[in-house]
Amino acid sequence: MGKRIISRRRGAGTGTYRSPSHRHHGAIRFPPGTVQEWGTVTDIMHAPGRSAPVAVVRGEKGQNWRLIATAGISTGDKVSLGSGELVRGGYMSLGRIPDGTLVFNVELTPNDGGKLVRVAGASALVVSHQGGRVTIQLPSGAFKQFPEMCRAQIGTVAGGGRSERPFVKAGKKVHAYQSLAKAPFKVRGVAMNPVNHPFGGGAHQHVGRPSTVSYGTWPGAKVGRFSKRPKKRRG
Repeated sequence: MGKRIISRRRGAGTGTYRSPSHRHHGAIRFPPGTVQEWGTVTDIMHAPGRSAPVAVVRGEKGQNWRLIATAGISTGDKVSLGSGELVRGGYMSLGRIPDGTLVFNVELTPNDGGKLVRVAGASALVVSHQGGRVTIQLPSGAFKQFPEMCRAQIGTVAGGGRSERPFVKAGKKVHAYQSLAKAPFKVRGVAMNPVNHPFGGGAHQHVGRPSTVSYGTWPGAKVGRFSKRPKKRRG
């Protein structure tokens, strides 16, 4: 009798593939649009499940806000919380950010809290302003337009070069990926036994069957290259 493949076991929600949510800081979002003041960085914390550190900013009214940390920022620095000042680590609307400025944590729609360019070491470039839209070059090189009311942080995400540091030991990689709810190692299907994977077994490592499967294939055999989902007819 065959065994369930790893892609199916992940969905069972066992401890091996479940992220320790009690260690997470929660969603990192911009403060409400009504907040327009200066803040002071009181702490920079490690955030499990995130590649970038988190900066704790205390506002003028005593409220603490958590933002993605900017490269070069330190405790005691003053940052702008929507006040309109171009200061590293703060945020403001794209319409008020001049061309040629590096930004990150960009909102897709106004007041959504920040969606794009949030990974460690990433930054986007403000290219132009025209007709209430702001063109930004994303880290992928693609150009995308945003409404000028969308907000973004100034600078580059902290934690750049994180991927260049080796894990050294397999155990460290296991614990690091557990916070991301990801499997630290991936074994090829052809390297497994027939009981573990449809591509397993054989005198040498080969698939031994067509590696493309249809969209409606049952889950235990749905491995390899998937076919496209059939289009639904409208009307």
